[in-house]
Amino acid sequence: MSRVEAYEPTTRTIPTRARDRAAYDHDTVHAILDAGYVCHLGFVRDGSPVVLPTLYGRVGDRLYLHGSSGSRPLRMAGEAAGEARDPGLEVCVTVTHVDGLVLARSAFHHSINYRCVVVHGTAHQVTDPEEKKAALDALVDHVVPGRAADSRPGNAKELAATAVLRLDLREVSAKIRTGGPHDEPEDLALPYWSGVLPVAPVYGAPIPSDDLAPGTPEPAYLSAR
Repeated sequence: MSRVEAYEPTTRTIPTRARDRAAYDHDTVHAILDAGYVCHLGFVRDGSPVVLPTLYGRVGDRLYLHGSSGSRPLRMAGEAAGEARDPGLEVCVTVTHVDGLVLARSAFHHSINYRCVVVHGTAHQVTDPEEKKAALDALVDHVVPGRAADSRPGNAKELAATAVLRLDLREVSAKIRTGGPHDEPEDLALPYWSGVLPVAPVYGAPIPSDDLAPGTPEPAYLSAR
């Protein structure tokens, strides 16, 4: 039997509640990350917490986070990178999926079925040109697999305006809730509906641009979604 690869739990990745919902194996963590589009990037600026939504992509055990070269976390990481020891920027990144609305008989026991990943670590600005190009390709392909090879690469001006943060997946945990409501035994006879309303993303039919050249075929990777 093959060994299951997993991230080592730490004091920051072990939940204080519902520890049975936590997971650290690579397959679970990576699947949750790969299924999302937007992450939330948290950091501290001038003593105050800041949380920003941004695009991301995963390459192996590494996350790449997208931003403009003038954005606050990218500027901070860039400033840190200029120091001798390159300490980077301490961040917390989260990705969450809502899979169902859990309706219980009591208001207290209402809940949500979800999958989430929390990543703690030190982010560094990507400065190597080849790594930056590969990271930007990964960001595009994360949203629509195959799209990076089916679009014009960024030019020098666009690449200069775009910045990328690199965050290694080392201190990571997933947390998952599934199933129905957990009503109190004395509430089971109450005349209120209980159960789960599933939630899932739905993709509509592609809408071509008004200025799309006549005869341009719709990419096969869109119909596969």
